[in-house]
Amino acid sequence: MRFYSTNNPQVTVSAEQALFHSMPADKGLYMPASLPSLGSSFFDDIANQSLADIGFAISHALFKGEIPKLALEELTHQAFPFETPVVELEEGRLGILELFHGPSLAFKDVGARYMAALMSYFARNTDKEVNILVATSGDTGGAVAMGFHNVPGIRVSILYPSGRVSDLQEKQLTTLGGNVQAFEVQGSFDDCQALVKQAFVDKELNQHLSLSSANSINIFRLIPQSFYYVSAYGQVRSCGKPVVFSTPSGNFGNLSAGVLAQRMGLPIDHFVAATNLNRVVPTYLQTGSFDPQASVATISNAMDVGNPSNFVRLTHLFGDSFDQLKQNVSGYYFDDEETRAGMKEVFGQFNYVACPHTAIGILGLQRYLNSITKDAVGVALATAHPSKFKPLVEEVIGQSIDVPERLASLASLPKHSTVIPASYSAFKESLLQTAL
Repeated sequence: MRFYSTNNPQVTVSAEQALFHSMPADKGLYMPASLPSLGSSFFDDIANQSLADIGFAISHALFKGEIPKLALEELTHQAFPFETPVVELEEGRLGILELFHGPSLAFKDVGARYMAALMSYFARNTDKEVNILVATSGDTGGAVAMGFHNVPGIRVSILYPSGRVSDLQEKQLTTLGGNVQAFEVQGSFDDCQALVKQAFVDKELNQHLSLSSANSINIFRLIPQSFYYVSAYGQVRSCGKPVVFSTPSGNFGNLSAGVLAQRMGLPIDHFVAATNLNRVVPTYLQTGSFDPQASVATISNAMDVGNPSNFVRLTHLFGDSFDQLKQNVSGYYFDDEETRAGMKEVFGQFNYVACPHTAIGILGLQRYLNSITKDAVGVALATAHPSKFKPLVEEVIGQSIDVPERLASLASLPKHSTVIPASYSAFKESLLQTAL
């Protein structure tokens, strides 16, 4: 399994190098040099398979024997002791792919746990500590913190924007301790992401620390996220209709993962990119002009990304063709008022409690389905458990909601974080001190 940089397709690296050295020195992003064609028979036979079984089968096709079969099967089942069920709201028309049944109650658990298992496998024969840098707008940090907590040979540094994550999200980042360090950045998510990217190309820093990323900068965050698109398709294919996926989008790794599945043969009819007021990609799909903006704070905070780093991967997967991208992806955006109204409507109509990100996915899906004449089944991705946004959700639906014990237990734990300005020199100094 080989990977090339989007800035230099002629040079390839191994899977291990792409995993541990997340960002190429030329500042591109790694992409698989080839993707297996899984064949129609594979997708015809997945209805009753677990997420772990699907993950193993796709991983086996990707790695081509690079990891022994038994070891690969063990690590995929270790990564996925949970399922990603599709809950039907409207028979044969609207389903919700619930991606919040992992330990941190967010879809990021899938990528983080798979990466942790892979890194643990490849690092078994080395005594050099790996330093993982993660920028989070909400859910990534919690998933990575839990996925990598106390994994031998790995230290995790999580950067999050001060005041822009929910209280329970912040507790997931700042209460574990051990090998997990949280940096509270006085800035936006885009600032956090810029600090991480600069660290990866800092030659001096890389001489002292072995750096890697668990953000969607790392291609091995995206690859396992393709597994649940396959699982969802298996759960709805009996409808006999074209399948449309609506993905709440911020950094666009999740949508890019769906396109990876499509490129491996999954018969996805269309994608919907649903965003909040950080609408750079929906605007691009309307105008053909990609114009990054400063991020805008919204109630769907995990999507507050003004310059999505995975946009280059998304366009690359469509041959950098605007026409091909537009043919396969539709984009819609919604403001906070529309998001609240969507949450309220979904609860009133279907008795389903959606977090603000999930509500945006549902709104985008409904808008697309209402715009087409063919009969299709739509699946909206539910990216986080609504209890992670408890005050907002309860205010909108006018009803209290339960918080799962594994999240509620964090509320009383003390927060530990290092507050830094959105300055690379400050981050570098703090990172080096923490690592000593």
